[in-house]
Amino acid sequence: MLCVAFFSSCRQQATGEGNFVLLPQPVSMEIEGSSSLLAGDVETYFSEDSSQIPPPGLLRVELQPVQKKSRAQLWIGLDRELEIKPEGYLLEISNNRISITGKDEAGLFYGFMTLRQLMEDAADQEVPLPVCRIRDYPLLSYRAIHLDMKHHLEKREYYFHLMDLLATYKINAVIAEMEDKIAYERQPVVGSTGALTIDEWVALSDYAMDRNIEISPLIQGLGHASFILKHDRYRALRDDPESDWAFNPLDPATYEVQFDLYRDALEATPHGRYLHVGGDEVHTTGRGSGMSSLELQLIWLDKVARFAGENGRIPIFWDDMPLKHANLYASIYNPGLTQAEVDSVWGANEHILLEFLDRFPRNCIYMRWNYSESQALSNLKAMQWFKQHELQVMGATAGQTRWVLMPQNESNMEQIKSFALSSIHQGLEGLFLTLWDDDSPHFELYMRGILAFGEYAWSGERRGKEEIKSAYRHREFSSEVAGEGYAFIDLLEEPVAFWNNGLLQDHRDRRSLRKMDQPLSAVMDLPDPSRPGAWSERYAERLQVAERLRSRCDSAEVLINSVKSAAVRNRYRLEVYEQVNRMVRFTPEILLTLKSYDQATGNAVKGEALDRIGQLEGEFSGLRTALEQVYSETRILEKPEDYILDQDHHTHLANQTRSFDWQFTAELLFLEKIKNTYFK
Repeated sequence: MLCVAFFSSCRQQATGEGNFVLLPQPVSMEIEGSSSLLAGDVETYFSEDSSQIPPPGLLRVELQPVQKKSRAQLWIGLDRELEIKPEGYLLEISNNRISITGKDEAGLFYGFMTLRQLMEDAADQEVPLPVCRIRDYPLLSYRAIHLDMKHHLEKREYYFHLMDLLATYKINAVIAEMEDKIAYERQPVVGSTGALTIDEWVALSDYAMDRNIEISPLIQGLGHASFILKHDRYRALRDDPESDWAFNPLDPATYEVQFDLYRDALEATPHGRYLHVGGDEVHTTGRGSGMSSLELQLIWLDKVARFAGENGRIPIFWDDMPLKHANLYASIYNPGLTQAEVDSVWGANEHILLEFLDRFPRNCIYMRWNYSESQALSNLKAMQWFKQHELQVMGATAGQTRWVLMPQNESNMEQIKSFALSSIHQGLEGLFLTLWDDDSPHFELYMRGILAFGEYAWSGERRGKEEIKSAYRHREFSSEVAGEGYAFIDLLEEPVAFWNNGLLQDHRDRRSLRKMDQPLSAVMDLPDPSRPGAWSERYAERLQVAERLRSRCDSAEVLINSVKSAAVRNRYRLEVYEQVNRMVRFTPEILLTLKSYDQATGNAVKGEALDRIGQLEGEFSGLRTALEQVYSETRILEKPEDYILDQDHHTHLANQTRSFDWQFTAELLFLEKIKNTYFK
């Protein structure tokens, strides 16, 4: 019986027991019943060609080699003539035997990762492994996720744990945006106190490569250079002396510094194929040289691309600025344009790119990033343009952009899917999932988007979005919580969005508070006891939303507790979600407490309501402490005392204080206003 869609019902018909859900979905899977093998029965393996099993800890069992094939429960090997794509494998389970044949070493490894998931399900449900035949391979060969370390470090052991998790879901690359989180040896001023040493990076790179994950560095250049140019030592290299954003591309010393940083980063990531040089969101003048921004950028790109090639790396470059300089960028983010309109825009402006075509480095990969409108016809046209002119192109989608506390838009799954399918259909080699640290949610909350990315990049669109969400809950927590009745994550999206500015005046955003001369003025007004009811009337719509969202948070709490009770894996992630839910619930709780005070009649009732307001500061302190305790199990919350904050040109929430106060600026200001108003 062949089952290549979401095959829960197929499995149960075939076996009568057990619910085996694989992520990503295999190309094909045939199930014929139940074997006589329990997960714990698999103890020995035989290899005719000295093929290697995964590193210790990646499987549910510790396997021992045997010399006789007949004595092994598991047979493994390579067949490089196998008619299957690279990284592919065949996995077969008979009544009492398992065999894994890999097209190559990576394919054999991924066969083991699929077996791990089958064994995990069998053990969780106390059922035998299924009799099955799986034929599998990826549709995109390079499946990379972003490790953005701009604004914080995780504890070192977390990065190793992360490599194990990524390997399980067949992610095969990481691009690490190191910024100042590497202890540079050639330019030591740039590295932050507490940064990972080159040797520590090498150890992580080796560990990842043992799990078929190659780590390549992203060292921002030309623009996004504040982590370098904020230091007085490098002030003379600024394109604009008053801004730490961009290098002067005409100053030879720019390249002395950049190349030193590159050299250290390449030594730290010995297995990477790429050097991502950045290059996005920047206009330079070359200190008033009279050259166009596009010409200056291509001068810079030529030099850094040459360096990458001479040092055995393929450069990757964000492609947005050439498109912007050619007046094409707006069309790329306009999905409403017809093909005729797109052709018209390109017809009027393509000549600007063509004038400089011979200056686009040929060894470079042009990374076409689009996080919200990847299906726009002009975005597809841009990818085609690079290919038509024999320039290498790769897509970049996003699992996290500027969302606070947690990714939203259902982990951006629709955009991830859209760009993955476009990349597959256009025959691109890979796709990059960016995970920006600008507002710095906990990394554990990126995982649903990462797993969706793993699914789409490996398998294409074999399952619907809700089926992938169900598979995520099954794989990451327990088969018992796969049903829609346990879908708590999407419940949190609206309360989290409301948390961002729910305590502020209309059209204010917590990201801007630290840059205001009088940030208290951005906090919403408080009830005036001399005008009872006026405040509630003024904010009636917001209070109605608060009432609904407090109830939604209460429902989410119940669901999270239910999942925690059933979970056999990743309870820590549930604890992070739990603390996020409790923190965002506090915003409607504050507002509804103030409503009670505003509408109270009689001195006694008014006094009780005021006492309740007085308790809010203590409640917030407890919520903050609980959240920080959970976060700090994996995360370093505070920047070093000697850390220099940069000019924060893009108003990154996580870049505004050395302490963890940046996370709670709106609440701290609101409570200060309450104290000043009612408790002087």
